[in-house]
Amino acid sequence: MKPARAYIGIGSNLDEPIRQVRQAFEALGHILSSGCVARSPLYRSAPVGGPPNQPDYINAVSALDTGLTPGQLLAVLRAMELARGRVRAVRWGPRTLDLDLLLYDQLVIDDPRLTLPHPRLHERAFVLYPLHDIAPSLIIPGRGSLRDLRTNCSGQGLIRLDSED
Repeated sequence: MKPARAYIGIGSNLDEPIRQVRQAFEALGHILSSGCVARSPLYRSAPVGGPPNQPDYINAVSALDTGLTPGQLLAVLRAMELARGRVRAVRWGPRTLDLDLLLYDQLVIDDPRLTLPHPRLHERAFVLYPLHDIAPSLIIPGRGSLRDLRTNCSGQGLIRLDSED
């Protein structure tokens, strides 16, 4: 069976966010039946939604080739968040690690546990810009070309970090 290409959004704004994102890249590369094929640069962004006065987020995107099903991959991502101290107390609240399954090949799923493509992917510069860095010709099911989505989405205060930041 040919592996699926999955894209994972990574974010953190607590407990040394740059370190959290870099460790997430490393952990994603060790998922069973999967391999990391691309990592975006890191970006700094202001929080979107949620409680006020949160620290800025560090965001990135990773591409994986995986033999896991979408549900299996989502379960692994949730376990990774918990292992890094993620607490789901407040929607869009601060977090040590947030791992979002953005895309899984061209699959479209709409159920209570998983929606693919990620339902807000097309609105968020902190996802579109790093995703574009690693897959500029990607087509987002039901939304169109990533290139067009990125062009039509303002930078929303997004700052690309140097590799040493």
